Amino acid sequence: MSFSDLTTDRLVLRPWPAEEAAVAAAGERCPHWAADFPSEADRMIAGRLTREPERPHGHYLMIERETGLTVGAIGLFWPPTDGAVEFGYGVAPSRRRRGYTTEAARALVAFALALPGVSQVYANVDPANVASVRVLVKAGLRPVGTVATDEGPLHRYVAE
Repeated sequence: MSFSDLTTDRLVLRPWPAEEAAVAAAGERCPHWAADFPSEADRMIAGRLTREPERPHGHYLMIERETGLTVGAIGLFWPPTDGAVEFGYGVAPSRRRRGYTTEAARALVAFALALPGVSQVYANVDPANVASVRVLVKAGLRPVGTVATDEGPLHRYVAE
């Protein structure tokens, strides 16, 4: 399955190109990335994409339309399980508190819910991460409970 660009008012969500994933995984940078992108979590995802290039994925770079700079990443952890697919996100510190993550989450969730075989999109979040909880609520997800993970108990937010 291939994924195409998603466009919002201020962002373009573009599937991670293999070349850029390799750059991030190697600990290097592309000139069109914000100075504080990628994070360590982004590099981890890029490494996974590099190690498994044939595996379908739904990971996107968040590109600021005004500047053309990559300012974050958001992605689906493909494939869905029993109709549910998890997603995660991160935005460069220099671009936080601008609503970019909420904008990207809304677009990705709507896109995912329109895919065949997907009836639920969810994210797990540390309840102490107030900013992330706020993103999920503003993006239209609702809390449904707590799940046990390797990171400890996390709150689950879903969209259906």
